[in-house]
Amino acid sequence: MPEERNVSRGDQRWAHFRFSVVGPLLAAPPKQGELRGELKRLARKHWRHPLTGSWVVFGASTIERWYYQAHRSPKDPVGVLSRKIREEEGTHPSLSLPLRDAIESQFRQHRDWSYKLQADNLAVRVEQDPRLGEMPSYESVRRYMKAHGMLKRRRLGGKRRTAGAEAAEQRFEDLEIRSYESAYVNALWHLDFHHGSVPVLTSPGEWVYPLLLGVLDDHSRLCCHTQWYLSETAEKLIHGLSQAFMKRGMPRALMTDNGSAMIAHETTQGLLRLGIVHEKTLPYSPYQNGKQESFWGPVEGRLLAMLDGLKDLTLAKLNEATQAWAELEHNRSVQREIGCTPLERFINSKDVARRCPESEILRQAFTAELSRTQRKSDGTISVEGVRFELPSRYRHFEKVTVRYATWDLSHVYLTDGRSGQVLTRLYPQDKQKNAEGLRRRKDPITERPDSVSEPASGQMAPLLRKLIADYAATGLPSAYLPKDEINPKEDKTHE
Repeated sequence: MPEERNVSRGDQRWAHFRFSVVGPLLAAPPKQGELRGELKRLARKHWRHPLTGSWVVFGASTIERWYYQAHRSPKDPVGVLSRKIREEEGTHPSLSLPLRDAIESQFRQHRDWSYKLQADNLAVRVEQDPRLGEMPSYESVRRYMKAHGMLKRRRLGGKRRTAGAEAAEQRFEDLEIRSYESAYVNALWHLDFHHGSVPVLTSPGEWVYPLLLGVLDDHSRLCCHTQWYLSETAEKLIHGLSQAFMKRGMPRALMTDNGSAMIAHETTQGLLRLGIVHEKTLPYSPYQNGKQESFWGPVEGRLLAMLDGLKDLTLAKLNEATQAWAELEHNRSVQREIGCTPLERFINSKDVARRCPESEILRQAFTAELSRTQRKSDGTISVEGVRFELPSRYRHFEKVTVRYATWDLSHVYLTDGRSGQVLTRLYPQDKQKNAEGLRRRKDPITERPDSVSEPASGQMAPLLRKLIADYAATGLPSAYLPKDEINPKEDKTHE
């Protein structure tokens, strides 16, 4: 077996090129005394450089050396023609040990510097400290840093240099990154927003760059739903996610980033009420949601590329085109990673989805739950600065629990704070209607009407009778001197 050689792609190109030059001489060896003439003939020809593609010529002695190298190695005539690996390859002889320590120390302090900036600062340190030795070339410094894993990190400047960002960078450096895939359809969905590169014309006559909400199934890569919006809010997220539920069913888990729309109370509490595990990516770690990020590539490269330059593009036209592209191209195109179309895998794989509930249940689920104090004077509570009237049968509640979405105060629900069950829907106070003076009779709090009262029994209260009896049983004299309650006509002492 020929010895295996660890050669680069450039070395392989050189080996293939050299063999193409001398290969005809090996296939049809020249007669005795004619080799010199064949070598001179090959030396007069022009050849394409294997790396640059420019026209070059080679001397007869060079071609002769290639010929004898291949002729003496019949087991591997191509591999022997590759460039030899230098003995000092990987040793970096131009960098002294103190200089290497200086490079590593500087890199640990400034991981976001470019290689050129690292070399320029290193040159100043070499001038100031002769113990570091001579300054090598920029290529030598860059080659050494790359060989030892000192790779440039994304610069986190200004407000983004937070403890979370630094922790994410350290985690990226310390831990391995591995691809993953759910075993079943609808076991895990991915959701994210993407800033589009094509503007749309709005009704006020403004050009606005919309955002695309995308929802993907992890196992099949199927686009469950996608829609363009003018802003990234919890309202838009829930609007699109609810449509995905109605189309494909309820997933078991949903992965998002930590955007404000994803961590809003309406979103997090709604997913919890629907029994969907909300998995959030770690801060500054978009690679954890890689399938969703890769979806933006064909969106930009194919969908938006076909719409580029369209002067009358509106949000409605953009959404119409996006729905057609997602359903008829993306979901029906064979993906190399899974070996079939997303639609085929979505249909044929085992599905763990649950049935989507009615729209009203979804509306009630995606709400924030808060506690409010009832005003006793008129039986109202304040929600986002708006007064809502409580039914009279709940007038004895001091604290009430309500659920609502901040963007839709037309649907506010009174709930049981212990079980979470929706008791009734609340409506805002209508002062103009109340000014008409018409009032409803109060509903009873219990089954027995509380408006019915019984007459007093005419007897002393049981507690007071007991106190009087207990005081008399002590045998103590009266604790006061009677005055006005004695009738003078009945007082014998005046006689």
